[in-house]
Amino acid sequence: MRQLPLAMRLRQRALFDNFVVGSNAAAVAQLRAAATDSAARICWIYGPAGAGKTHLLQASCTQTLEADRQAAYLPLDELLDYGPESLQGWQDAELVALDAMATVIGRRAWEEALFALYRGIEERHATLIAAAQTLPTQLPFVLPDLASRFAAALLLPLQPLDEHDQRQALRSRAHARGLELPEDSARYLQRHFRRDLPTLCRLLDTIDTAALQAQRRLTVPFIREVLQLKSPPAD
Repeated sequence: MRQLPLAMRLRQRALFDNFVVGSNAAAVAQLRAAATDSAARICWIYGPAGAGKTHLLQASCTQTLEADRQAAYLPLDELLDYGPESLQGWQDAELVALDAMATVIGRRAWEEALFALYRGIEERHATLIAAAQTLPTQLPFVLPDLASRFAAALLLPLQPLDEHDQRQALRSRAHARGLELPEDSARYLQRHFRRDLPTLCRLLDTIDTAALQAQRRLTVPFIREVLQLKSPPAD
């Protein structure tokens, strides 16, 4: 397996065990199975930003690698500058995870490269997991054969976390960095800032960094001090 560019390295925190499942148990179970056994699968996970698509793609790759099988995580939005040729040379991968599919759909050269990758995965009975915010039928494919193949994939919808599960995810993220996020501090973030998980995670990362530097606990007064004017308030 060739060396991945830095942007394609797997995040150490992206594991199935630290993914807050919420109402996505069925999708997570399917992805765990795809990463664990050798049965060929073509999966398409879809859901809004912050639903956990990237986390689950990377967790699938990590679990596959831990089973001594080859895996490749390919974030298409980060590969645009490398060109469609970046989709070549993954013939050893038993699981290929394609993130941000909408970035390249509608571009003929990229779709041709995707089709070649897809056919190779089919021929060696490997697994392909693709991710986008929408169903494949809602994307403007140029190649009908590629569109029909992805339309026939196992479709796995992801739902955003509710507020309780959001707080759990934030506490888990803080804990992974050696900090504890009290319940009242998590609720403060939800009340005063946008309640989508990517925004909250970015805020938490800012707070975590400041707390580690200052050796402070994640109290509401400390959070208020750090985040003054750093993010738009909740709608």
